[in-house]
Amino acid sequence: MAFRGWPAEAITFYAGLQADNTKAFWEANRAVYDEAVKAPFAALSEAVEEEFGALHLFRPHRDVRFSKDKSPYKTAAGAVAEGEGGTRYYVQIGSEGLYVGCGYYHPAPDQLERWRAALADDGTGPVLAAAVEEVRGRGLEVGARSALATAPRGYPRDHPRIELLRLKGCHAGRTFPPRRWLSTKTALDHITDTWRQAEPLTRLLDVHVGPSHLPPDEAR
Repeated sequence: MAFRGWPAEAITFYAGLQADNTKAFWEANRAVYDEAVKAPFAALSEAVEEEFGALHLFRPHRDVRFSKDKSPYKTAAGAVAEGEGGTRYYVQIGSEGLYVGCGYYHPAPDQLERWRAALADDGTGPVLAAAVEEVRGRGLEVGARSALATAPRGYPRDHPRIELLRLKGCHAGRTFPPRRWLSTKTALDHITDTWRQAEPLTRLLDVHVGPSHLPPDEAR
């Protein structure tokens, strides 16, 4: 089927799940998840696959083995695609609306090493920093899943690009609060436009970082 956004039931489903994160709620509303969340993601994957790659929808269950929070279900649905150059394209829907991002959110050790080396280099570093500012100027947030409190080992604390060197990765994106267009085909335009607006940065990341060359176990 053609992608026409997520129906309003997707937002109310996750609002309800936040309030009642139990198996009983999930089982009673499983059909809503399948029709209002899972099916639209499948349609979105078909719509973006040619340009950005096929989306992989993450499982709805949380891994609670090592977590104090034992709530069984994720309170948002996310999916990711990997472009040919290595950039990951991410979409998430939940009670707070839509998040769209791309880049290297959780880089493997060898990717992180290449990111920092490119930033520190006097030739490539300023170009990467300029791309970050260009993308920020387009209204996207640029950051990482986490950052060091100080400089990485081997890099000076007063490095001119220390803000970026401290990041454990790099991705750009924006959050859209719930709006009527989320339930229309216009949602596709907002998603792909966000990914394309980040292209000055993701293009350089693909050149200077690229896919991990480590075995899967080491990459994780």
